[in-house]
Amino acid sequence: MMKNYKRLLVAFVSILVLSAFNPKPKVTTIYLIGDSTVADYSLEENYQTKRFPLVGWGQMFQPFFQKDSLKQLTTILGNAKEVKIDDRAKGGRSTRTFFQEGRWAEVYKSLQKGDIVMMQFGHNDASVEKTERYVDIQGYKEFLRLFINQTREKGATPIVMTPVARNYPWKDGKLTNVHGEYPQAAKDVAKELNVKLIDLNELSIAFFTSKGQEYVTKNYFMTFEAGLYEAYPNGQKDNTHFQTEGGKEVAKLVFNAMKKL
Repeated sequence: MMKNYKRLLVAFVSILVLSAFNPKPKVTTIYLIGDSTVADYSLEENYQTKRFPLVGWGQMFQPFFQKDSLKQLTTILGNAKEVKIDDRAKGGRSTRTFFQEGRWAEVYKSLQKGDIVMMQFGHNDASVEKTERYVDIQGYKEFLRLFINQTREKGATPIVMTPVARNYPWKDGKLTNVHGEYPQAAKDVAKELNVKLIDLNELSIAFFTSKGQEYVTKNYFMTFEAGLYEAYPNGQKDNTHFQTEGGKEVAKLVFNAMKKL
């Protein structure tokens, strides 16, 4: 009996020692910060009945990060074996309000060496008529610099993104920029601080143009007739936010752009 006990004890200690020398590989976290076009609405209570089919592209991002696909992102992720998408984006937020509400502080506190922070703002910064969220170009640049510098302080990698296109204005069959000087401001900061950049504004403009206004409106944006979805009994006409297929396509654009960084 005593011998059996000793054998079990030795086996248990061996397992502990082996597990200590074989720690689980670190999970690399990609934090998404931004506005409603990035946000994960499925985190909200009663999503299916109150919000569906509304999505942000960040909500559709995790499935792209399968083990076999990580090999395509080694310039960004190194030899990461597992990636978790942590979507902190929130509707109605500009760079300033995201910071002032403490949302950035929560991300900063959680950041680990090797993590990624992808930042896409501009929709709400540009809302001159909404003073509670508006940020002028210089302020927009300053907050981007803050997010970038503090990300680097933690040994994490910042990626600046220009704001995704809205579904207007269309001219002669081509979608054009609706964000004024904000996309260029994001590009200027990325160049100034030598930060990786995804020009999602241009990528989405080109992609939506290739599909055509009618197709994009019907399949990608939150524009549809009454009676289709419980959350929108009267239908919806929204040329900023995405329904499921639109969110997936934009997430794919972002993922493919990451391969080239």
